[in-house]
Amino acid sequence: MYAPERQQEILRLAREGGRVDVLSLAEEFQVTAETVRRDLKALDRAGLVRRVHGGAIPAGRLDFEPDLAERDAVAADEKQRIARAALAELPGGETGSGGSGSVILDAGTTAARLAAEIPLAAELTVVTHGLPVAARLADHPGLTLHLVGGRIRHRTRAAVDDWALRAYREINADVLFLATNGFSLDGGLTTPDLAEAAVKRALIAAARRVVLLADSAKFGQRHFARFGELADVDLLITDTGLSPDDALAIERAGTEVVRA
Repeated sequence: MYAPERQQEILRLAREGGRVDVLSLAEEFQVTAETVRRDLKALDRAGLVRRVHGGAIPAGRLDFEPDLAERDAVAADEKQRIARAALAELPGGETGSGGSGSVILDAGTTAARLAAEIPLAAELTVVTHGLPVAARLADHPGLTLHLVGGRIRHRTRAAVDDWALRAYREINADVLFLATNGFSLDGGLTTPDLAEAAVKRALIAAARRVVLLADSAKFGQRHFARFGELADVDLLITDTGLSPDDALAIERAGTEVVRA
């Protein structure tokens, strides 16, 4: 296969899947990773894709925000492993049996998976502005569940704007389980929407410990609204798609990393 043919196929795969990664492409086309990187560089120069850590996404997708069902289907296995690993960070351990601990669960598909993993016997105070998160916890008899109100964004089913911001200013929680659309050492924590970013900024200020739940595909991605730095995060729980070298670089900058 000639380079232009391969690049056209790479572009098709990127548009269909929303992302391509270097190692998978190298295996599929039986070429070296460096050859794939040259292909991606050529597509990037042509304005057809945007290079991100480990691969590329179609041009115009950096600030494209897919709906909830689409996002939940992406990296589903990785998100499930992350959610299970996050149970250990609940006050009182995996069962949340301390009885007096308080957590904030951000809106997001991985946070919703964490909510689904919290045992029915858990005794915690939980605050969330995410409707899917609250729905998964509403039948837990041992939880004191607070649903923060505001304008509901259709794409994320999350409450935003002044009502939500005011509520979070009154909270001092033990642990925040934070979600993000993109994270990097130099680009910080980012999301496509300014209103969502404002709420996430308030979440960080409302908790003593910040645990970021983010699959490795989000590493290196940058979106329009920046709401924090990796230095704001005490612990990153991600998957093994994040390389050991990148994990080490993040830890050297002050954030503990768990690769589930």
